[in-house]
Amino acid sequence: MRRLNRKKTLSLVKELDAFPKVPKSYVETSASGGTVSLIAFTTMALLTIMEFSVYQDTWMKYEYEVDKDFSSKLRINIDITVAMKCQYVGADVLDLAETMVASADGLVYEPAIFDLSPQQKEWQRMLQVIQSRLQEEHSLQDVIFKSAFKGTTALPPREDGSLQPPDACRIHGHLYVNKVAGNFHITVGKAIPHPRGHAHLAALVNHDSYNFSHRIDHLSFGELVPGIINPLDGTEKIAVDHNQMFQYFITVVPTKLHTYKISADTHQFSVTERERIINHAAGSHGVSGIFMKHVTWNWKIYSRNNLLPFQTRILQACQFCPL
Repeated sequence: MRRLNRKKTLSLVKELDAFPKVPKSYVETSASGGTVSLIAFTTMALLTIMEFSVYQDTWMKYEYEVDKDFSSKLRINIDITVAMKCQYVGADVLDLAETMVASADGLVYEPAIFDLSPQQKEWQRMLQVIQSRLQEEHSLQDVIFKSAFKGTTALPPREDGSLQPPDACRIHGHLYVNKVAGNFHITVGKAIPHPRGHAHLAALVNHDSYNFSHRIDHLSFGELVPGIINPLDGTEKIAVDHNQMFQYFITVVPTKLHTYKISADTHQFSVTERERIINHAAGSHGVSGIFMKHVTWNWKIYSRNNLLPFQTRILQACQFCPL
């Protein structure tokens, strides 16, 4: 009896239908109707896939908080080529907080050819085009944050096999400094210990042979994140006088980047530039060389997966301007 009651219950459930059905005799299949159905199902599938990809996409959201981590060191990543031989130039960092010199032991001096090969010139031209677009279209910075991790922006090696002797020095590597105002500089002579802090031995270098034409292939702060294009990447300056000073005033902002693909502690920075010829008789004093004066903000930016347009515009507007 229980089995019969169960069968009757199942048959009643199967027969229960609150919606009227069109009799099968009223339905006629056709090739055009099947085509319309196929197109409709394909469209719905594509829309579903597109909605899922939009759901997975990263929308940048910027949040600000005070950076309380003063004990850790700030990493500086450098790749600069100077149009002088390596034995004539030296690079180091002067820490203004403690008035001490931090030697640049993490840097490598590599003899190089200053003129680029055709492939390298094309790479530099494309990088400069991207830099100009970034300054005009600030929203492209979000695109770089989201997709630049897939590639690299390193200068490609020479492909022409030139036998020209090296006439320049490529200074590359990284070093660590305190999170305070500092001065990374490249000038004539090697840094030597001095009781009062800082000196370069340049007595053996002919003054007329000074040439601080330089190319900045890469300059960044913090964790090295491949693919990110920084404001000074691809910069090239040609000296018009042997006694010339190039200055870069850099404001560094700590940035924590969190997306569903990557989590990184890096830094953004804005920069202003100045160059002048040293002429003591005309009142233009100083030392020939390349000087990068950097200062770190005590505000930290968090980049996450949602978009706040107002805060985003604040950051992008300051990406290439002094803060």
